[in-house]
Amino acid sequence: MVVPLTLAVGTGTAQAASSCTASKGPYQKQVEKFLGRPVDGKQSVADCKAIRAFQRQHGITPAIGYAGPLTWQTMNTILQQRAAGKNPNKAGKCPTNKGRIACVDLTRQLSWIQDGKKLKYGPVPVRTGKNGTETRTGAKKIYWRNINHWSTLYKVRMPYAQFFDGGQAFHSVTKSMYNPPGSGGCVNMRPADAKAYWNLLKNGDDVYVYGRKPGT
Repeated sequence: MVVPLTLAVGTGTAQAASSCTASKGPYQKQVEKFLGRPVDGKQSVADCKAIRAFQRQHGITPAIGYAGPLTWQTMNTILQQRAAGKNPNKAGKCPTNKGRIACVDLTRQLSWIQDGKKLKYGPVPVRTGKNGTETRTGAKKIYWRNINHWSTLYKVRMPYAQFFDGGQAFHSVTKSMYNPPGSGGCVNMRPADAKAYWNLLKNGDDVYVYGRKPGT
C-alpha cells in the first residue's frame, strides 16, 4: 500500500498543510470543478485545503483532502439536488393522485411535499438509511407522530418524529445531511425542514419512497 505523502511546502504554510495529501485523487478534476478551483487535475495545497474543508463540513473521513470516490459521490448528489430546482417530480415517479404526499427520492437524497402536482414544500436534502439498514421503498402512510421522541433503540432524541414504516420516520438531526454512511433507516432532516414537515403532515398522510441511495 502506498501511503499518500503530505504536501511539502515552505515553513509559512507547512503547518496548515500538515494533514493534507499530495496525491491527486481519481476524481480530481470533478472535485476541482465543484469547488470552483482551477481544473487541471493536479493536487495543490489550495486544492487540498478546499477539499479538506468540504470533507470536514460533512463528516467525510479521513479528511485529508483526497479527491476519492466518497467525496465525489457526495458532491455529485449535491449537484443532482441543485438540478432538481423547484420541479423535483419532473420524471413523475412520485404519485400525483394521492392528494398530499411526502416524497422521498433515495437516489438524489431528496424529499418534498406535494398536493397532486403542486409543490407545497421543498425539495430539501435528506439523509437516509445506510447499507444494511436501508430506508424501505414503497407506498407508506404516517401512522404515529411524537414531537419530542426518544429512541430507546439508539438512545438519541428524534425531534419532530413522524413514523411511516415500522421504526422508520422523518425526524430532525443536527449533523450534516451528507454525513456518511447514513441513518439507521430513518429519513433524517435539518431541524427547520423537520419542523415544516411536522406542520404540514398528519396521521394518515401518504409517504412514497423510491430509488436507491448511492453506496447501498
